[in-house]
Amino acid sequence: MIKNISNLGDAALYCDFGNIVNRETNTEVIKYYQSIKKSNIYGINNLTPSYNKLIISFDLGITNFSKLKKIIENLSINKKESLSSKKIEIPICCDELFSLDIKRLENKLNLEREKIFDNFLKNEYFCYMTGFIAGMPFLGDLDKNMRAKRLETPRVKVPKGSIGLTEQFTNIYTFESPGGWNIIGNTPINVFDNKNEVNPNLISPGDTIVFKRIDINKYNKFND
Repeated sequence: MIKNISNLGDAALYCDFGNIVNRETNTEVIKYYQSIKKSNIYGINNLTPSYNKLIISFDLGITNFSKLKKIIENLSINKKESLSSKKIEIPICCDELFSLDIKRLENKLNLEREKIFDNFLKNEYFCYMTGFIAGMPFLGDLDKNMRAKRLETPRVKVPKGSIGLTEQFTNIYTFESPGGWNIIGNTPINVFDNKNEVNPNLISPGDTIVFKRIDINKYNKFND
């Protein structure tokens, strides 16, 4: 549940769910996010969920902090109700061309590369949030023996579609971008479609992701 609601600038509410980063806390964030979105509350113009926070932006010409705070505090959230979510399969190619940091991970995790790939692929991942760059999903949780810190020196350019690991999370780079995650593969599919004005995100908070390994030939066929 929300522990505190405070002002964030002139036209936003900062809903704090605590400092713990885990699926249980994030599920609470997403339930509020989905409930507020469905309620279509007059004056709200943007919702931004994160690991354990929710920012609610509003139009000052329509409503104000006090009115919205009261509405949010009185929202009825069913703890037993399941999240509105999808299960999505994402193809990943782990060819040497794409697994840019596999040697580093072998050393850091003290695991052979095929064991790293097997451990990664056998897991299901929960989308905590999207952000940093448009549509980038932050997916948890990696097994404890798969957790590595960021690169000491981030890359200036990480290729679009790269799939990386850092600490308890994995992510997918939706655009070419600077970044410091450990890259283990690449997906040929478009995770964010900026031509889709209604719903550009393939993956949304609350969705469950599984990765399916493909070889370089299948990867290339996606782009034919």
